[in-house]
Amino acid sequence: MSAPTTPTLITGASLADGSTTDLYLHDGVLADPSVAAPDAVRVDADGLLALPGLVDLHTHLREPGREDAETIATGTRAAASGGFTCVFAMANTDPVTDTAEAAEHVAAIAGREAAAQVVPIGAVSKGLAGQELAELGLMARSAAAVRVFSDDGRCVSDARLMRRALEYVRAFDGVVAQHAQEPRLAGAGACCHEGELSGRLGLEGWPSVAESAIVARDVQLARHTGSRLHVCHVSTAETVEVLRWAKDLGVRVTAEVTPHHLLLTTDELAGYDPTYKVNPPLRPAEDVTALREALADGTIDIVATDHAPHARHDKEHAFGDAAFGMLGLETALAVVVETMVNTGAIGWPRVQQAMAELPARIGRVSGQGAPLAVGAPANVVLVDPQRRRTVDRDASRSLSRNNPYHGRELPDPVVATWWRGRRTLEG
Repeated sequence: MSAPTTPTLITGASLADGSTTDLYLHDGVLADPSVAAPDAVRVDADGLLALPGLVDLHTHLREPGREDAETIATGTRAAASGGFTCVFAMANTDPVTDTAEAAEHVAAIAGREAAAQVVPIGAVSKGLAGQELAELGLMARSAAAVRVFSDDGRCVSDARLMRRALEYVRAFDGVVAQHAQEPRLAGAGACCHEGELSGRLGLEGWPSVAESAIVARDVQLARHTGSRLHVCHVSTAETVEVLRWAKDLGVRVTAEVTPHHLLLTTDELAGYDPTYKVNPPLRPAEDVTALREALADGTIDIVATDHAPHARHDKEHAFGDAAFGMLGLETALAVVVETMVNTGAIGWPRVQQAMAELPARIGRVSGQGAPLAVGAPANVVLVDPQRRRTVDRDASRSLSRNNPYHGRELPDPVVATWWRGRRTLEG
């Protein structure tokens, strides 16, 4: 969405490294503050932290096909509210983003309506059916310049197809992002971590090994092909062990963790609230601890939201029948602050790396995640590390209300967001 930008001078902002600076946003880039126009809008950032605009490598925007749950316009407004200036839109739309034309269609809508940069993700297989490769090369060469491919929501369970996809994307430095769920171990009905709780609640179990087994296979394939593999929404300690092993071997693998897997546990499921039905499922506290440690030490590279909006009529069912997924864009930074920064596990430089720099690098998107320096794109988020609030799902900019943090007190860090110099969130 193009709109005039207003010259803006942000004064006295702290950076992630602890230094203090002024930032001058002019014509979509960061200019020298000493030449700021006299009539530039002044923003006093004393006590606030300035970060590059956040980048989400894993977002479901639902358009085209499910505009009752989310649109590119509403989803990117939610993104701006969470401090994001770039989101990667997953391919499980209707129609599926499995052709160059479909990817260009998403990009075109975003160009007219988005409040953040939208980068289409292409499907690995035609129709997400896991049978035949989608048009990977054509999508890569299209105007949408797709570099990330995923059947997210479904696992590329066929090893031969996964190998072919990895070999294909190597030619243009693409990456295959895998939803790791061995379907013969965790089928479509699996909805609760397999263990004592799933038995007590009478819910079909989703065992940890269904994730780690696929990741173990795929890192071997990535090693064999020399290609880039990205593991979506890591949720188990066993998968962390596989990733550490693979990285020690030099395999080109990266991984993400979602905010909800950093904070929420299987305890939330005791009341059968379908808001907490997500794929992969919430895990026990010991897995949450392992995920936090892995994010802190870099075994897990980034945080990605897996923002999955759903209309009420898809969520308001018995737990086993409800749709998988929960909102994440507006609260992602809040959860990371609560679980990782406020606990002393990581500092702000690692937050900037995991939520801006590395997602942009993994997705091969230029102009995002760059350090805040003269000449860089004016993608900026101002953060108040101390501010808190009680989350209210009805205050969301998303069309959907499946917010797992409703009624919970969390940090309220995002004060203002600028994308290409245009203010997309007023604090």
